[in-house]
Amino acid sequence: MHPSAYEFATTALSGPDVERMRVVETGAYDYNGSVRNAILEMVPLSYTGTDCQPGPGVDLVCPSEKLPEALGDDAADVVISTEMLEHAEDWRAAMTGMVRVLAPGGLLVLTTRSEGFPYHPHPGDFWRYSIAQMHDIAVACGLQIMRLETDEAASPGVFLLARKPVPWAGIHAGALDAIQPGPPQ
Repeated sequence: MHPSAYEFATTALSGPDVERMRVVETGAYDYNGSVRNAILEMVPLSYTGTDCQPGPGVDLVCPSEKLPEALGDDAADVVISTEMLEHAEDWRAAMTGMVRVLAPGGLLVLTTRSEGFPYHPHPGDFWRYSIAQMHDIAVACGLQIMRLETDEAASPGVFLLARKPVPWAGIHAGALDAIQPGPPQ
């Protein structure tokens, strides 16, 4: 994981955001670093690392799009996704799964790569997101954007901190379908 993505994911949340909360990390397979230990220091009620394949950091083998079926809608107070979304072949289903499993009032922390980042297949590499596209994705998912930043410190990337509002109006599937991130280069 890029040090800047780690820094964003571990500092976007504070102790009160995590303490006694249900945390789900999607794309938790520890290929090259994990936020797990830093988040566990904030004393969540539970921490479940999920990924589409078994491996280090994975408590539950489950792709993002299947999170609601595996854990239930509104089952997490915090959802963390670091450097995973560009690897989801069906990114719309992955986002939908993350947002559905997030409880109203909950926080989504997401980092992903943007245009200009080289191809890196683990297990696949399909998409690059601009800051404008990530804005539109968050809005289409019915999320309130709290922070949306370009990764200035490392290779091209996008960082998002968003809240699922209370009440939540739902995902605007038509708007989500209209967004087309670019391919890796």
